[in-house]
Amino acid sequence: MGSLGQFFRHMDWWGLVALLISAVAALLCITLHELSHGFVAYKLGDPTAKNAGRLTLNPIKHLDLIGLLMMVVVKVGWAKPVPVDMRYFKRPKQGMAITALAGPVANFLTALGAVALASVVWHFAPINKVSLLVLCFLANMALLGVGMGLFNLIPISPLDGSKILFAFLPDKTYYTILKYEKYVMGLLIILVLLGVFNKPLSFLMVQCLRGLCALTGMPLEWLLYLQDVSALLNLF
Repeated sequence: MGSLGQFFRHMDWWGLVALLISAVAALLCITLHELSHGFVAYKLGDPTAKNAGRLTLNPIKHLDLIGLLMMVVVKVGWAKPVPVDMRYFKRPKQGMAITALAGPVANFLTALGAVALASVVWHFAPINKVSLLVLCFLANMALLGVGMGLFNLIPISPLDGSKILFAFLPDKTYYTILKYEKYVMGLLIILVLLGVFNKPLSFLMVQCLRGLCALTGMPLEWLLYLQDVSALLNLF
């Protein structure tokens, strides 16, 4: 019992809180992203995602462990792709582009909602440990939502941006690229790990967050500061 008590006394509780907040925020962003893909595809006539049980808010159904780890560590990542059969669409390439766009749009709307709610808490709630932790969670939601939305708009297969861009290509070229896109995923992961996208994405994320803060009245500097749980230690 003494060893167990010593373990808990030396436990990095703030580190655990930081991990939990980032993980939960990432799971919510992933879930809404993939659910949006499946829902829009279903509305366009494709029941594949519905039949696969992917029209759900259960994050486990959408989870890709590597993508989640990337989101927690580097603030950009991905989920397990929702199955889509473009043959159900009346206009396959256009339907696929709209379905692909739905994910990033959901992320940006999630970020907008998080920043708006953070602004309400910031301006009207008493500042204490609870409200600061809520703000930290919302700031993480905003950052991860914008990060995931921007990352998935990169026009590299199999990211959503490629489906949107490729809709303008001739059919033969389009279907040839789709055939080989699974082989590009490994290269994409390597590029992420090498930090190739870090600087441009960081710049774009800050600019997007600046715009969201201007719309909602949330101070950008505090939103960026409060997304880091360790920063809260300086406030208590």
